[in-house]
Amino acid sequence: MKIPNEYKELTWQGLWKNNPGLVQLLGLCPLLAVTSTVVNALGLGLATMFVLICSNATVSAIQQWVPKEIRIPIFVLIIAAFVTCVQLLMNAFTYGLYESLGIFLPLIVTNCAIIGRAEAYASKNPVKQASFDGFMMGLGFLFVLLTLGAIREVLGQGTLFDGAQLLLGDWAAGMRIEVMQLDNQFLLAILPPGAFIAMGFLIAAKNKIDAKLAEHQPKEPESQIERVRVNFDS
Repeated sequence: MKIPNEYKELTWQGLWKNNPGLVQLLGLCPLLAVTSTVVNALGLGLATMFVLICSNATVSAIQQWVPKEIRIPIFVLIIAAFVTCVQLLMNAFTYGLYESLGIFLPLIVTNCAIIGRAEAYASKNPVKQASFDGFMMGLGFLFVLLTLGAIREVLGQGTLFDGAQLLLGDWAAGMRIEVMQLDNQFLLAILPPGAFIAMGFLIAAKNKIDAKLAEHQPKEPESQIERVRVNFDS
């Protein structure tokens, strides 16, 4: 099965080249505040991905009826509607995680990554491509959240998947892994300043990998530009 180049490019853009967390640096407030554990990161990442997909699809479907002058307020209303759906669902089925995420769950409405994709891509492209773009951007954001959550949880508490039952039910309590024994919690990793430092290392690692990849790319020969000399002596 041959995958169209457009979808390959959307995948590359969402997961790596234009990742909302590592490159665009959008939606950093919840990313830095909530990723103290992997479970919190997974919950917020899935909620953000759901809103991204649904809002992109809706914005694309109604693009021809939205007046250009009031498009941003309409996009915000659409995003707010889907965030409310996520809140109600999490309140009903994962109440512990709903309380743990707190104010950062409704603040998804103000996530610049979501409204940015609605404006930059969904409002100009068909529903299918817009939905796929929302999925890939959400997946890229989720990967960054999970990586940051894993680093902070291991350094701060010495565990992984602590509190998994808040998201997946009582059966998931056995998923908790004790990576290393800590006598006391490492507060710097748990608090937002630790998230800033870990985020800086992630961005530096991505830049390093990009530089290595660029070194292996074939370099195009520089074109010689012939200069024209104008002589007024004759």
